[in-house]
Amino acid sequence: MEPTFRDRAVIVGETLVVADLHFGRERSSNVELSLGSDASMCDRIETLLEAHDPAEVVIAGDALHSFDSLPPGVANAFADLRESVAEHGTELIITPGNHDVLLDAVWDGPTPDSYALADGETVVLHGDDPPERSADRYLIGHDHPAIEIEGQRRPCYLHGVDAYRGSDVVVLPSFNELVAGVRINQMRAADFHSPFIRNAGAFRPIVRDEKAAETLEFPPLGSLREML
Repeated sequence: MEPTFRDRAVIVGETLVVADLHFGRERSSNVELSLGSDASMCDRIETLLEAHDPAEVVIAGDALHSFDSLPPGVANAFADLRESVAEHGTELIITPGNHDVLLDAVWDGPTPDSYALADGETVVLHGDDPPERSADRYLIGHDHPAIEIEGQRRPCYLHGVDAYRGSDVVVLPSFNELVAGVRINQMRAADFHSPFIRNAGAFRPIVRDEKAAETLEFPPLGSLREML
């Protein structure tokens, strides 16, 4: 079952996957709060729930941003997210990331290291460590990819066929609009933090243009570099 790309998220069957929400990130940013605020993320997830009616939402790690304390408002924003998902009759699962050391302060639900989807092909995890289970496809976060085109940085997905030990890999951008993303144009495998990126040049950047309602898939990064 092929993934569908929408608003920095991925839909596979009846599962909606988002990554790197970094709740509380706005507290350490000078950008206008309304742009990528925690409330805005909740609203966008609500929109995705209404549009796709998934049976489950999986957060692929780094639900939280701060390592040492919860910024004011984070607990309430996370509670709003939980309530919104529950009102849709949807299950929420979180595969913790390296930022989620305080996750148990706001979440007492399922937190598996990785989560296998009902399609029998896909496993979701944060992507900061090698997987402990095999899969035909891995959906991960962690690296916050973005591609710069004509001077404009745009969050993107990265899709690698047979990229990790014969398995496909899809790297999601950060769902938080305050996270502009890491410019991947000239990055090599050693520049990425995830062990899933072994040959960066083989990954295709994918950009979702929500305004135009179209998904743009580019050539593999190895050949695309010569065009940018």
